[in-house]
Amino acid sequence: MSALPNQQSRIDFRLQSEHKTLIERAASVHGQTVTQFAIATLVKAAHESIQQASLTELSTRDRDVFLEMLDSNAEPNAALKKAAKRYRSRRA
Repeated sequence: MSALPNQQSRIDFRLQSEHKTLIERAASVHGQTVTQFAIATLVKAAHESIQQASLTELSTRDRDVFLEMLDSNAEPNAALKKAAKRYRSRRA
């Protein structure tokens, strides 16, 4: 759902009353309305979620293997060439 720059969109959901009370208290602590607090919190969480999903964390061993592979002058093997060809055909 893509909104135009000045167009408003709406998200409606139900929650337990104790969650609502907690959110109202947190909004008050920050001097915000519940709506302002909810929007700021959800947008921040969405950015963090997207960023986390796009990261790949390697173990120390895997990092060392990866860096060693980058530094080597080895030619790509058949499996890598096949994967690259498949990738290029899907992107076209």
